[in-house]
Amino acid sequence: MGRFAEPMTRLIDELKKLPGIGSKSAQRLAFYVLRSSDADAEALAAAIRDVKASLRLCSVCNNITDVDPCVYCSSATRNQRLVCVVEEPTNIAAVEKTKHFNGVYHVLHGCLSPLHGIGPEQLKIASLLRRVENGGVDEVILATNPTVEGEATATYLSSELRRPSLRVTRIAMGIPVGSDIEYTDEVTMLKAMEGRREM
Repeated sequence: MGRFAEPMTRLIDELKKLPGIGSKSAQRLAFYVLRSSDADAEALAAAIRDVKASLRLCSVCNNITDVDPCVYCSSATRNQRLVCVVEEPTNIAAVEKTKHFNGVYHVLHGCLSPLHGIGPEQLKIASLLRRVENGGVDEVILATNPTVEGEATATYLSSELRRPSLRVTRIAMGIPVGSDIEYTDEVTMLKAMEGRREM
């Protein structure tokens, strides 16, 4: 990297810490900020400060929120007895897009990954178990990602949540709409067959 003025070098170094941003992207972003108006640069800085100052985890579901409890947990129109477990707060948007889920969420903030030193203690599992123990939950939907770690997390949670009064389900996985069966791998095809339903 060429030599830049110290403030520019510092900005590039900070931008490189963002996921998916390498040296070249960080330089482009830094020069974009430099060319921006003072008002735009200040608005960006203020938005970053505001995110850090205003957002926290919901005390019930661990979603990122600016009010506690979050809008899902405090909603009178959502089914509080139906809990969908997801790995990350960003996964909630995918479920909400369907417009067919009216329950609440529980965010784990990751998945089990022994290779990366992530066990049950590093995830928000204890608070999920407390929610269930308090007796206000009829069904838990495990909507972890269809990865080895996501499957391991779902299997672990299923064993931890097993109670006579609680229904534990796993989202079905399979062939994406618009794709061709010919190009589907065996694991995806197996999941599609296992997740089949009556028509």
